[in-house]
Amino acid sequence: MLRRVLLLSASAGAGHIRAAQALEKAFAEMGEGSGERREVQHLDVLNYTNKVFRNLYSKAYIDLVNKMPEVPGWFYDKLDKPWKNERRRLALDKLNTRPLVKLLRQYQPDLIISTHFLPAEIVSWLRAKERLKSRQVIVVTDFDVHAMWLVHHYEHYFVAIDEARVYLEALGIPAEKITVSGIPIDPVFAQCKDKQEMRAKHGLAADRTTILLSAGGFGVGSVDALIAALLPLEQRAQIVAICGRNEELKERLTREASQLKPDASVLVKPFGYTKEMDELMTASDLVLGKPGGLTTCEALAKGLVFVIVNPIPGQEERNSDHLLEAGVGIRCNNLPTLAYKLDRLLSDRARFATMQENSRRMGRPNAAKEIVQQLITAYEN
Repeated sequence: MLRRVLLLSASAGAGHIRAAQALEKAFAEMGEGSGERREVQHLDVLNYTNKVFRNLYSKAYIDLVNKMPEVPGWFYDKLDKPWKNERRRLALDKLNTRPLVKLLRQYQPDLIISTHFLPAEIVSWLRAKERLKSRQVIVVTDFDVHAMWLVHHYEHYFVAIDEARVYLEALGIPAEKITVSGIPIDPVFAQCKDKQEMRAKHGLAADRTTILLSAGGFGVGSVDALIAALLPLEQRAQIVAICGRNEELKERLTREASQLKPDASVLVKPFGYTKEMDELMTASDLVLGKPGGLTTCEALAKGLVFVIVNPIPGQEERNSDHLLEAGVGIRCNNLPTLAYKLDRLLSDRARFATMQENSRRMGRPNAAKEIVQQLITAYEN
């Protein structure tokens, strides 16, 4: 029986947290009216590590992504050697996660769901030492499965695409322990909402191509440069600029947007941190930026076409490869050509419609619900 379910994520970027939150919400929705007594908790494991380690995983990572993206990219490729660096990495993790180990041993949940590789590794080690009896399932939050996700003690892997399943099977993971579920996103993205109603609600023009430009939940990325590169567009468009928690950026873009003429080819509407991303994506036609796992899956659920600009080396570059192969996006490596490439795409309506259909086909809006249902079916009986 699943009396205690523990969701473990890490705030190294926003995606791992959002995936766990989506699963938490799916558990809550599926428990409504059922009379089931199930305790579901979600913890950011970095809150149970020492300060230096926590800073390395969160703030230092964001700083590197902004200033030297080639560095995390180099580490990503260097460490992607299945089963090669386990002992060294585990020794470091054990040294810095003692409060987490203590919590897990005291709480002893029936099921642990890891949406980040750090807790997955710690749980696997505790099980190997017979210091923890909890079942563990691992939800991979990128399209590729990096070597750091690989552990020895687990019940199941949930992955984004078939290629990830094939890769895990080639590494010796039994087929019956792998499910291609998609990456879990908030169940609200599965709700059908009207595009024009959402544009009206959020103060957007009804008749302009709408480009969602997301800097992510932490305000990462050169949004100013992207907007400047979009202003020469010949197609009538509007930019929904998501600034996240970066208030200074939002204020600056608001001032600049007010200086644009109402009949300009491109208009800009900045938004700060929002919990209505599903509505803004419904209102949009394209998403522009870096293809992080969660934002990508949210956009696919809404059938958006991708314009990928300078993805972070490592997981985002691999995510972009999958999107390009699936025919759901274009890539721009040189900002001065961005408006030209977008004008070409938007002027070919048949091509654009095909890409939208490909995006809807690739989307898995019900991933969180499907994962939770499978877990309840497997472990409640």
